[in-house]
Amino acid sequence: MNQGKYIFAQLTDFLPRRIFDRIVSKHNGNKYERTFTCWNQMLCMLFGQLTSRDSMRDLLLSLEAHKSKYYHLGFGPTVSRRNLGIANEKRSYKIFEEFAYVLIKEARESCYRSDFELNVENNVYAFDSSTIDLCLSVFWWAEFRKTKGGIKLHTLYDVKTSIPTFLHISNAKIHDVNALDFITYEPGSF
Repeated sequence: MNQGKYIFAQLTDFLPRRIFDRIVSKHNGNKYERTFTCWNQMLCMLFGQLTSRDSMRDLLLSLEAHKSKYYHLGFGPTVSRRNLGIANEKRSYKIFEEFAYVLIKEARESCYRSDFELNVENNVYAFDSSTIDLCLSVFWWAEFRKTKGGIKLHTLYDVKTSIPTFLHISNAKIHDVNALDFITYEPGSF
């Protein structure tokens, strides 16, 4: 018999709930919502990410196995395909994007390493762009070439802390040099 909190609930205790609630109220994320809040949606998506689920159907099948533990895991009273699908479609992605940047900032502050090989006072960044191939018949909007589709993930990586600080997803046709225009530069950094 379980004597304490579930491991997933212990992991989510590290997330700053007040900051998340402030972001949700800023974007009116829980407007007209009674049961399946933005927090419940984020926990469901986090569970899917941590358990390596491939699709929403796969996620819901794994959540169904824990139906009796929904309250203790923080998922809310009802998690259904309809609730999760409507939430993913209707809610603003900016809530989760802003919260991700808050978590990245906290991770950078807590994971700062002083054993960087170069004697540089300011931050050192590396910029990388990766092309992600997509099926053109399914993702018609992601045209890259005549018979190939794709998107590009541009990442600014903090070399001292080993944490990405900026992510931008664009059309695969955009050249890496043009993606530098989207970055907000930190004064004195390399």
